[in-house]
Order: sequence, then C-alpha cells, then structure tokens
Amino acid sequence: VQLQASGGGLVQPGGSLRLSCAASGSIFSINVMGWYRQAPGKQRELVAAIGSGGSTNYADSVKGRFTISRDNAKNTVYLQMNSLRPEDTAVYYCNKAVGRSLPWGQGTQVTVSS
Repeated sequence: VQLQASGGGLVQPGGSLRLSCAASGSIFSINVMGWYRQAPGKQRELVAAIGSGGSTNYADSVKGRFTISRDNAKNTVYLQMNSLRPEDTAVYYCNKAVGRSLPWGQGTQVTVSS
C-alpha cells in the first residue's frame, strides 16, 4: 500500500484546510489510521487517529479544531483542520497509527501565516 497526502497550502490564522490521504490499496484491513505532522526541527508527531469502526483520538494540541474521518470504500482518510494556528505549520502525513508503519509518502505542506 502506498499513501499520498494532498490538500495542503498557505492559509491565514483562523482559516481551514481539508487534507486527503489516498491509499493505493485497500485500507479496510488496517485497523487504525492516523495523521502525523512534522514541523521544522521537530520530531514527527501523531495528531489524530481513527479506528476501522470510526472511533477517534486527537492530540491535545488539535482537539476541538481537527476532525479525522475515513472512507474505506474510497481508500481515503481525511483531516478537516479548522481554526488553524501558526504552530500548526508542518508537513502532514498519513500512515498506520498502530503497528509497523507503511512506507511514508511525501506528505503535504501546511503553512499558517498572515
């Protein structure tokens, strides 16, 4: 399975973006999928995860602002990001949230700046 994230861009503080992650193969069998981000000079961190049944978990830093969802029929995972802040600036990736990671894709750059 290969993963391709898209939907990033430049947005002003308070703005919104919706990221998509398309998988080349079926993600139905992957129990928990997640969105990660990596800011310059920082380690990659998991910001949101979703189980196959739709249960979700979020990092405290994005709780109440980000929403993760998945469409197994389309092999796609989404991240709706609202009320964006400059500290949300990072490259965003999707991957398994539990177990050995799949090969990392290129990610999509999100820049929050006025």
